[in-house]
Amino acid sequence: MNGSEILAQGGQYAVGLGTLALLNAGLAQSENRSGLLWFFISLPLGPIATFLLVFLDKQPEIEQQ
Repeated sequence: MNGSEILAQGGQYAVGLGTLALLNAGLAQSENRSGLLWFFISLPLGPIATFLLVFLDKQPEIEQQ
């Protein structure tokens, strides 16, 4: 494996993690959680953050008066 192949695979890995972070942000917002916070949590944790979002209880909606 030469250097350009390793670089290409690293780029694909980064794109995959970025996509997963965006999906997790959307999932977090659908459960009344901070999408931006979960986006940044998802960058280093990836699939672990997805697992947490799926199995944590949904936050109650805040009533606005």
